[in-house]
Amino acid sequence: MAKEHQYKSSLVWTGNKGSGTMDYRSYDRDFVVSIVNKPPISGSSDSVFLGDKTKYNPEDLLLSSISSCHMLWYLHLCSKNEIVVIEYKDNAVGSMVENADGSGQFKEVKLYPEVLISDAGQIDQANALHEEANKMCFIANSLNFPVKHEPKCSASNG
Repeated sequence: MAKEHQYKSSLVWTGNKGSGTMDYRSYDRDFVVSIVNKPPISGSSDSVFLGDKTKYNPEDLLLSSISSCHMLWYLHLCSKNEIVVIEYKDNAVGSMVENADGSGQFKEVKLYPEVLISDAGQIDQANALHEEANKMCFIANSLNFPVKHEPKCSASNG
């Protein structure tokens, strides 16, 4: 039987410069995301859409959600398969297409996990677990575009 989980987030637009959205350039794209018992996240739109480039934008947050969900599943699967992960980092890249009417969508995300494990004899299995992590990731399962990965695994004893 499937379990349902709910998540709550509050968002407040903080970009009113005094005249609201009178015209496209009259307001900032800034916002604050709040979640109970967690620090707030200051965000804006991407700077190409008149946002503040020093703040997180929705595209940054989506990419980070995909990367972190994949990592958490991967670490779980390694632990379950008795593969000791010592280090994990990822430099994810997302490709978004902007349409002529201003709408857009991500066309794909690529994860580039670099993993250090303790046993060189487990590198092939450690690399293969990225496929399973992708299948298990709640975020990747909720998307309408592919999440690809190009892992690099090395071992501290190899």
